[in-house]
Amino acid sequence: YQRRVHGMAGAAVVNYVKVVSLMKDTRDQVCGAVVRDGMTGEQFEVKARAVVSAAGPFADSVRGLSEPGSAPIMQPSSGVHVTLPDYYSPDNMGMIVPKTKDGRVVFMLPWLNKTIAGTTDKPCEITMQPRASSEEVDFILESLRDYLNVKVRREDVLSVWSGIRPLAADPTKGSTENVSRDHVVFVDKHGMVCVTGGKWTTYRLMAEDTVNTVIKSAGLQPVRECQTANMPLVGALGWNPTTHTVVAQNYRVPHRPGAIDTRVAEHLSRAYGDRAQEVTHIAEQRHLGQRLVRGHPMIEAEVAWAARAEYCVSPIDFVARRSRLAFLDVAAAHEALPRVVELLGVEHGWSKEKAAQELKMAEDYLRTFTVTNRLAPQDIA
Repeated sequence: YQRRVHGMAGAAVVNYVKVVSLMKDTRDQVCGAVVRDGMTGEQFEVKARAVVSAAGPFADSVRGLSEPGSAPIMQPSSGVHVTLPDYYSPDNMGMIVPKTKDGRVVFMLPWLNKTIAGTTDKPCEITMQPRASSEEVDFILESLRDYLNVKVRREDVLSVWSGIRPLAADPTKGSTENVSRDHVVFVDKHGMVCVTGGKWTTYRLMAEDTVNTVIKSAGLQPVRECQTANMPLVGALGWNPTTHTVVAQNYRVPHRPGAIDTRVAEHLSRAYGDRAQEVTHIAEQRHLGQRLVRGHPMIEAEVAWAARAEYCVSPIDFVARRSRLAFLDVAAAHEALPRVVELLGVEHGWSKEKAAQELKMAEDYLRTFTVTNRLAPQDIA
């Protein structure tokens, strides 16, 4: 959604493009980047008055392109979560244990008709595909057992995922005590603006602080104050709590006039806001109103919509980054993959060989949502 908001505001947005090197002017200041299109392999230059590095846990790697040998500004920490059935938590009610037996924090929250529990917090290696260990999952489940009057079972775990939390250290302070969960924005000696640390819940503040720093460091002259705090996401303007009713009432298919599952309508409203009827229009026109997989409200039309409107170019994009199916239920995501590949293949004109390649990569990716040394791909089919 953030990409779509940026694009609608006039930005040129690209996906799957990697920075190969940074360009510098005669004053040794960063003035652009050489990038590579990950889909075609094409390399090209992008010039700019200001360059921002917002690379999350990869902040030090990007900063090294500007200042080789520079001191680290980020300490990676792993955060593991598990997904459990909805009956583990009451609707609209969560639980936090601020101090477990060994002093760590554990929480449990209802999320998209499931329950998520977490989290761990320990130093880790930086990798593109972090994965939870059996010990980390055991710690979370064991911690919950002390506070629930239901049996907490390992076999109830629907999905497991590990993320890398970027703990930031301000290089201008010169002390390791400055490592924190707050975000840090600074300008390196070559003029590149770097933002690191922070968390999803503070992304608007991070954006505002970063843009304000860019304006100052590059000498820009904005025509208005920062709009980030009040900028609605795509689909928010026309949404209201009854949008799902409008979606259900206006859905029309030849073989079942006006028929749509209430849970599907609620899901589409929550996921797409006032754009939900654009998704159902695809369902009506192409007969893609079927659920992708039993037990989950995602429908086939969402795959086509994601390809057309949300920069979705792979089945991994869809099951993990456009929908949250992989996070909710890895077995269901695995079951849905063949149909997701088929639908994306139609949208992007894939050959049989390309489709098979995408399916294999997605199956490999879904292994990262299982506990190491626990479930093999054939076990989650």
